[in-house]
Amino acid sequence: MPIIILVLGIAFLYFLLVKCKLNAFLSLLITCLVVGYAEGLPLAKLIASIEAGMGGTLGHLAIILGLGAMFGKIMADGGGAQRIADTLIAKFGRKHVAWAVAITGFVVGITLFWEVSFVVLIPIVFTISVAGKIPLLEVGLPMLSAITISHCFLPPHPGPVAIANIFHANVGLVLVYGIIISIPTLLVTGPLFYKLVKKAGVNTEIPSGLTVGKVFAENELPGFFISFFTALVPVIIIIASLVVEAVLPKDSLLVTVFKFIGTTDMALLIALLVSMYSFGFAQGKNIKELMISAEQSIKSIAMIILVIGGGGAFKQVIVDSGVGQYVASLMVGMPLSPYIVAWVITAVIRVAIGSSTVTLFTASGLLLPLLAQPGVNPELMVIALACGSVFFDPPTDAAFWMVKEYFNFTLPQMFVIWGGLTSLIAIMGLIGVVTLSLFI
Repeated sequence: MPIIILVLGIAFLYFLLVKCKLNAFLSLLITCLVVGYAEGLPLAKLIASIEAGMGGTLGHLAIILGLGAMFGKIMADGGGAQRIADTLIAKFGRKHVAWAVAITGFVVGITLFWEVSFVVLIPIVFTISVAGKIPLLEVGLPMLSAITISHCFLPPHPGPVAIANIFHANVGLVLVYGIIISIPTLLVTGPLFYKLVKKAGVNTEIPSGLTVGKVFAENELPGFFISFFTALVPVIIIIASLVVEAVLPKDSLLVTVFKFIGTTDMALLIALLVSMYSFGFAQGKNIKELMISAEQSIKSIAMIILVIGGGGAFKQVIVDSGVGQYVASLMVGMPLSPYIVAWVITAVIRVAIGSSTVTLFTASGLLLPLLAQPGVNPELMVIALACGSVFFDPPTDAAFWMVKEYFNFTLPQMFVIWGGLTSLIAIMGLIGVVTLSLFI
């Protein structure tokens, strides 16, 4: 019964969005109330669950999205994004620029959270699309694929690291196996996936206010080095923080400082301040002009933030109603390879719950007994769960709404394109795990 209620709830959300043309945030809020009540949550608990879900999601994302939007807008308005875009197009050519974006996304995604990678790279994707007159999805989908693969397969992302600790797996081996599986996965789900989308005739437009209509003359652009360096400031800070923490005593002052500035919020704040110089003061702009750009960026993402918060509320209602545990209990005991069992259970919980992190922790507790089976490799089991946790990103996940709003997808397009992309990544990962298990 809980599964039927969830399916009907998602159908109801679809009805509100598509048929009633209701705003996405209001649709999510109403669906939370209907599904939560139907799943048996007490009314007082239901409101608390919605508030906790929205607060928990935006508590993490609001600062990142706000700083990221300002960072991206100032970089775009100062010509930095165009300089990076022009250089990538010139070096790799119009034909191969999507591969350049995919590789950049993969490298950036190794050290940054998915959301941070997204907000750092999206202005560059938008500008490459405008400057090169390239369809948005041709460069956007490879970027999404790359950062999702990095987030899914590779430590130091919190999901794989946390599950590695629970399963007593070697994090270094998880990283090695993850990289091996990531390469063919990126080849298939990156620019090649776009070819399928292109054949279907799907295209989207950049949301208004998130890029600049102006094309800068060559003498107006900042240099490539300063542009690329500024774009990578969050990556550099976070890598430096990881290195310092690894080589110095934990109680040293330098470790304390780098732990502070190495948080995603502080890394993006520092990057924003650097961008104000690189793309503002160094270009002859004053603080008033920069703040106009910053304010415009926030206005452009205000509704996006609310919609993402609504997605977080929906996720929390599903978690609090116990649907994830119910689904897992139905799936345990299937007569299949332990890696496939782990993947299937995690994937089903993912579709039911939404959040990949919550999915991983829910699944890991249930699947610990599988490690006792002969021949089960804990490192491969970590990757099997991680792959299942990104399967078919549902509307209960905040990332679903980030992609939808920034790429102007319709809901049917989201289910087919974004759902198809995340499912393909998950399936390719499982194939990689099963293949490696034959040799390890």
